[in-house]
Amino acid sequence: MDEPFRILVVDDEPSMRDSLSAWLTEDGYEVDDAGNGPEAVELVRQKDFAVCFIDLKMPGGMSGIDTLAQIKALRPETEIVIMTAYATVDTAVEAMKLGARDYIVKPFNPEESSLLTRRILELKAIQRENVYLRKKLARRFEFHDIISKNDRMAEIFDLIRKVAGLKSTVLILGESGTGKELVARAIHQAGERREGAFVHVSCAALAETLLESELFGHEQGSFTGALSRKTGKFEQADGGTIFLDEIGDIPPKLQLDLLRVLQERSFFRVGGAEEISVDVRVIAATNRDLPRAVEEGAFREDLYYRLNVVSMNLPPLRDRREDIPLLARHFVSRLAIELSVPTRGITEGALRVLLDHDWPGNVRELENAIERAMATCGKEKLCGSSFDFLQSGVRRARGGFVPPVNLSLAEVEQRVIPAVLAETGWNVKSAAVVLGIDRSTLYEKIKKYGIERPGR
Repeated sequence: MDEPFRILVVDDEPSMRDSLSAWLTEDGYEVDDAGNGPEAVELVRQKDFAVCFIDLKMPGGMSGIDTLAQIKALRPETEIVIMTAYATVDTAVEAMKLGARDYIVKPFNPEESSLLTRRILELKAIQRENVYLRKKLARRFEFHDIISKNDRMAEIFDLIRKVAGLKSTVLILGESGTGKELVARAIHQAGERREGAFVHVSCAALAETLLESELFGHEQGSFTGALSRKTGKFEQADGGTIFLDEIGDIPPKLQLDLLRVLQERSFFRVGGAEEISVDVRVIAATNRDLPRAVEEGAFREDLYYRLNVVSMNLPPLRDRREDIPLLARHFVSRLAIELSVPTRGITEGALRVLLDHDWPGNVRELENAIERAMATCGKEKLCGSSFDFLQSGVRRARGGFVPPVNLSLAEVEQRVIPAVLAETGWNVKSAAVVLGIDRSTLYEKIKKYGIERPGR
């Protein structure tokens, strides 16, 4: 059950404060009151008020405007109603520009305050319901921290459920930033091994000798610097899951060692004579084309088939654009708490900018973009201009280009425009920014020169 709405009345005149508080209490609201700005701010620190009625002019060094500013900084969602004398209506209007919801002119009929409060709280109730529905919708499209309503991702969710309880090795394929580790963790959490360890190893982060020790451990004195026995990641994952990230970068010798572990479920520590047996679920991931690596001799064919028992190919974010608004709102909600910033939402204009971007870095790039925008925004909602930096990151095809002097301007345009369009993946908006012209102008030139998108 939702908590009832609370109201705060702030006025230095006791008679005004008491009468309005009593009237609102009779209306069924929980009402607190304060005689000055500092007292009101302290109450707001302690409680969450839906509406604050604040007198515009109060003695004591903190005006109604100052009180409004501090309350909005503490509780951006709190609605403010300014109470003012007729002579200061202009100032009250200015307060509304600073975030007040409305103003009411003294002396006012208590019924007027009731109607205003009811109207504001009806809107708050709708907003509260929208937040609930949005969270409910997010849960509907959330599976073990993976958020998507894309059909291909739904198929992957189903496959995760089917294989989670098995011991079969899983190979997760996909571009960098598509969420391969999240999928691996989902498989682990959805299965019977959830109580065991989930051990993540990046196979590209270490040199061959260090990676061997990292995976299988080593005995004391087995190599320079081996001052004591060390247990490897496979031992640490016994009874649980080991996630071998970037498996396509594993060196040839270790490919053979890994093949033996997959076949025998046992191994030797570096420099050791004791065979170690483990019960481990293996999940591997890569952004490389492993079949091509097999053809080129860079990856063992037998290891590939051992890994590729169950495969999952994650779609890039550009192929699941319907997920961008869901993900953006999710990141805004989470990062607002982590970064302790006032930003709590994102406008439709900002979402359109995000939908227009191609996201070569996929979900990871989107999250980083949201975090960067929130760190510099300082407003309640991210807007389109919060993501201006995305345009500056577009690769510019003209970089290093020296135009031939024997070509006309039209001939130069016929060469440069297709190149820029190709570089931006035919994102006309991004290409127009790169070329320094309006989007409408670019469309005119595409039509003028008969430039066609490849594959159409």
